Amino acid sequence: MAIKWLKWASEIQSIAQSGLAFSESQYDIDRYQKLRTLSVEIMNEYTEAGTQKILELFASETGYQTPKVDIRASVFKDDKILMVREKIDGAWSLPGGWADINTSPGESAIRECLEEAGAKVKPNRIIAIHLANRHCDTPYLYSIYKIFIECELTEYHFMENTETLDAGFFSLDSLPPLSLERNNRSQIEMCFEARKHKLFEAVFD
Repeated sequence: MAIKWLKWASEIQSIAQSGLAFSESQYDIDRYQKLRTLSVEIMNEYTEAGTQKILELFASETGYQTPKVDIRASVFKDDKILMVREKIDGAWSLPGGWADINTSPGESAIRECLEEAGAKVKPNRIIAIHLANRHCDTPYLYSIYKIFIECELTEYHFMENTETLDAGFFSLDSLPPLSLERNNRSQIEMCFEARKHKLFEAVFD
């Protein structure tokens, strides 16, 4: 049921945002605004995010609504994968975050690895592009494309920063507690599997 209400609220928000962007009639604009308000009320009813956070993350954009893009870097050393401990929840994830405008996926992976893990990397290939809500147990308030990029490590020295507490390399059988909003075990397993193959067909929905 949780997936259904989230899908419905997201679709209502998307319709409302597009309507607000392209409507010229004040009559239509008022009704699309009511739809957007309704979508926020639904989200607020079923989550603990709070109205203000929902407004900021879910219903503050203008123009035609498109998915957000989250970049995750798969970086290995001695058959162990690089992970960072997130300050926000104390759990671990692949280095990554929102893609910046005017920045390619590869450039975003380079930036996130350096900022979060102190790792200099060279992006080599895309492992997967996932629609987050189809692959993660944690429901998201908006549509997200998660792009997993395999990168070659060239230098590593963790530095104190504003987003992560620590970084380290882990084998598949000794993974730390995962930050499930950012990645799950099956996605980590996918990165290990891709590493085994010189030719790996990218996974996408």
